[in-house]
Amino acid sequence: MSGSSEDTGTLWNFTLGVRFIPDILERARWRNTLMWHPHPRATVGVEYNPLADDVHPLLNLMLQQETEILPAVMLGTSSDRIGTPEGQAFFLTVAKDLQHRTGLPVAPYAGVTYGTYDSEFVFVGGLNLRLTDRLSAMGIFDGHRLHPTLTWTADNWSVGLILAFGDHLGMNATWRF
Repeated sequence: MSGSSEDTGTLWNFTLGVRFIPDILERARWRNTLMWHPHPRATVGVEYNPLADDVHPLLNLMLQQETEILPAVMLGTSSDRIGTPEGQAFFLTVAKDLQHRTGLPVAPYAGVTYGTYDSEFVFVGGLNLRLTDRLSAMGIFDGHRLHPTLTWTADNWSVGLILAFGDHLGMNATWRF
């Protein structure tokens, strides 16, 4: 999540995503997602991790769209963080693009997540930095570890790298159709 609520004028109905991180536990090694966007403020989908035969529902609701003053507020669920062998997570986050206030192309987010694997609430957060119109870097703190990413985005697809646990380089791709 970038914190930006900018409307591109195009609503893609589905997003297919895949992530592969070698040499980590099976559930997190190969992740596939399919998301349906029935409304600009809602996504519903499924996550399938074939190496662990693990399936999770995905849901993201934008409770408050970002305005010049107010941050975006999101509520949702997904599988628990990367380092867990099982579990579901439930989250509430706020995000705000700060470029118009700071002149810097940054969008932080922060929130709280409840993970069923550890049965605990943790604070999460991150910072998205737009390096160019198509290239962005993000630091994602999942409540336990920081996972840096680098993503190249085009009209309806993106490809990226993720550094999980500080030493496991993975790749991800999405296609919106």
